[in-house]
Amino acid sequence: MAISVVFLGSPAFAVPSLRALALDARFTIPLVVTQPDRPAGRGRRPRPPAVKDAAIELGLPVFQPETLRDPAAVERLAAAVPDVLVVVAYGEILRQSVLDLAPLGCLNVHPSLLPRYRGSSPVQAAILNGDTETGISIIKLVRRMDAGPIVAQRRVPLDGTETAGTLSERLANLAAEMLPDVVAAWVAGELKAEPQDDAAATYTRELTTADARIDWGKDAAEIERLVRAMQPWPKAWSILEGRRLAVLACDISQKPSTEPPGTINVSARPPRVATGTTDLVLLRVQPEGKREMAAEDWARGARLPHGARFAPVE
Repeated sequence: MAISVVFLGSPAFAVPSLRALALDARFTIPLVVTQPDRPAGRGRRPRPPAVKDAAIELGLPVFQPETLRDPAAVERLAAAVPDVLVVVAYGEILRQSVLDLAPLGCLNVHPSLLPRYRGSSPVQAAILNGDTETGISIIKLVRRMDAGPIVAQRRVPLDGTETAGTLSERLANLAAEMLPDVVAAWVAGELKAEPQDDAAATYTRELTTADARIDWGKDAAEIERLVRAMQPWPKAWSILEGRRLAVLACDISQKPSTEPPGTINVSARPPRVATGTTDLVLLRVQPEGKREMAAEDWARGARLPHGARFAPVE
């Protein structure tokens, strides 16, 4: 008999996992739970979560409650009679009444090597800290954030070129590759959940645009990691002549900086910016209110004066 899975997820990261379960004959998905449509874009028109679009394409029933704190919403999930719940970036901390709905509990996909990087921005944290590896952890959910016992884990190496976007996509595909066999083995009683070492836990928080501001006085390697970690959102940025410039891609030069941090070498092609260590080469940028472009084209069109400098972080 097929395993009944109620799937909870919202962003694009969760879509490969949903597809992997939906297309595997070992499972049936009586209900997909995702966040409500939210205003997005310049027109602020309601936009469905990526999981909703995928579920409709797969012919799966969709439920979009404002919150699972509502007893009526919990009843809707219970009516699906799941054997197990699977959560992939749903977007709400689940109460015990939800965790207890399925006899085999609730499995959660987390994009880090737990207990490292619990919380909401583990992918960015791995890049910011210059880690040489990360991975996927599948845990049994408990009421404490990302603290449940580990059911399965797989590591992936990092080569130092990943952006948050490319690494998220890679980890989403890895989760989808792992999930069907892990869920099936869990239901069959073939896997044992191993407690996390809480003493080794580290935590991340939700990022804001303020976190993406570049401090040019820092080490060039740290700034380069920030640029990759904040791409595609919220995009690393700085202020030049009162306007914001997003830095989308850069490289570290071997030339030690001799000018004050933030000073732009306008004659260099591509342009270079002084940091607290070596110059940083700008490759792609996006001026405020404009499309992204090659940094060399931006510098040429901006006609920057000698000594132009990004505003320091106060």
